[in-house]
Amino acid sequence: MLNGTAKQGLALRHTKKHWSFGLGAAVVLALALPSLAGSSISASGPAASVSDGWSRADIAVLASLRLSQLPAAPRDPSNAVEDLSAAAALGKRLFNDTRFSANQAVSCATCHDPQRNFQDGLPVARGVGLGTRRAMPLAGVAHSPWLFWDGRKDSLWSQALGPLEDAVEHGGNRARYAHLLRAHYRADYEALFHTLPDLSGVPQDAGPAGTPDQQKAWRALDAKTQTDVNRVFANLGKAIAAFEKTLVHSESRFDRYVEGMEHADAATQPVLTASEVNGLRLFVGKGQCVTCHNGPLLTDQHFHNTGVPPRGAAHLDRGRAAATAKVREDLFNCLGPFSDAKPAQCQELRFMAVNDPALEGAFKTPSLRGVASRAPYMHAGQFVSLNDVVEHYANAPAAVVGHTERAPVRLSAQEVRDLVAFLRTL
Repeated sequence: MLNGTAKQGLALRHTKKHWSFGLGAAVVLALALPSLAGSSISASGPAASVSDGWSRADIAVLASLRLSQLPAAPRDPSNAVEDLSAAAALGKRLFNDTRFSANQAVSCATCHDPQRNFQDGLPVARGVGLGTRRAMPLAGVAHSPWLFWDGRKDSLWSQALGPLEDAVEHGGNRARYAHLLRAHYRADYEALFHTLPDLSGVPQDAGPAGTPDQQKAWRALDAKTQTDVNRVFANLGKAIAAFEKTLVHSESRFDRYVEGMEHADAATQPVLTASEVNGLRLFVGKGQCVTCHNGPLLTDQHFHNTGVPPRGAAHLDRGRAAATAKVREDLFNCLGPFSDAKPAQCQELRFMAVNDPALEGAFKTPSLRGVASRAPYMHAGQFVSLNDVVEHYANAPAAVVGHTERAPVRLSAQEVRDLVAFLRTL
């Protein structure tokens, strides 16, 4: 829910093939919905009518936010197996396998729980240790060109590898994971990726991101063996990504509401309350939430500084500004040796915005689909409730790191309640 400047927003528009309205949406909506800025419908009470005062032009704009308008997830040229059902089946098993962790108790599903909208409901993720940011939900993630809150990974398969070696998430190492694949998944792996390499000379625990002993063991391996293990590790991520690509959202009450208006079908349209309708008007009008929460996934897939406070003075976080170097130097990025893409297919990475002051303290715009079930909120769970979130954006405090894109918006207590009511329809 941003009120950013065009200059700040345009600096972040470095991808064209993913769904994004960007800051232009605010202008489009201001023209298409001229009555919204000053509109105010009284609180919850009786349900609103089928038309609810929307014009046909209004409804056309609202329809652009419907889940049915979401195109198929873009193909990831860096992952040749992402659309194979066998890869998704293997990935699902790997996603739920706790053996792929240092304590044999953590799997991907630990922090991305299917029963919790593929997140964990905690302020910061907890694996073998305690993290510093929230676990992001995974439904619809295949539409995102950048992964994690700071976008330090440029593909879903590369993202899957990060937690596996992170000391406080899975806490494991790539040599052990290669041995696990050979011991428990060899046939499935080889059906997708051909013959596993000979690992007889590879110690059980070795990796460039492990303990000092594991790093020493990794350095003792010759270059070919390191490459063999790295390729197995990359393929592990590609299988998990194939499964994660299958995770999609279901239609919400908001989607059905707009569909009913499109077809003028009072019999099938779930009617929103007057409070929810007013919240929708605020969302696309006065509140300017749609500036960044746009398109069928209600996210522009970009990074913004909205003045969200850090968890504390000891947890200052530069967000996207500190991540561009990481993704550019990543061995497992789109341009790396384990990618299946040709260099010309890695446009997001090749033309990534860097050294932009607007990226300081900026974090990814999350999708708002299913948002009511995903408390607490923000990149480190700083806000307990949706009410806290809306009030933060209305007040627009100064940023502790970088400069916020927000400007205050005067919302009454009733308007805050209406916005929250609408968010619950998603």
